[in-house]
Amino acid sequence: MEFPMTAIEMTGTVDENHQLQLDGTLPFAGLKRVRVIVLSPLTEEMDEWNEIEWLKASLNNPVFDFLNDPVEDIYSLSDGKSFHDEA
Repeated sequence: MEFPMTAIEMTGTVDENHQLQLDGTLPFAGLKRVRVIVLSPLTEEMDEWNEIEWLKASLNNPVFDFLNDPVEDIYSLSDGKSFHDEA
C-alpha cells in the first residue's frame, strides 16, 4: 500500500564516511522509513557540459531519429516571410 508523502527541505553535510548529517532535527520522531533526494553542487569531476557537447549528444541520441522521417518535414523554404531586423 502506498502512502502520501510530504517534502521537507533541510541542509546537511556528507562526512568522510559518506554519511549524511542534517543541520537540524526532523519535525517527526520515531522509527520511520523515508525517501531521501540529495541535491549537490557540481564538482570538478562532474563539470557542466558546454553547448557543443550537448549538441553532439543530441545528434547521436536515438530519441531524435523520428526527425529523419519525411513525414516530419512539414516546412519548405517558401513558407513564411523573411525577417530583417531594423535595429
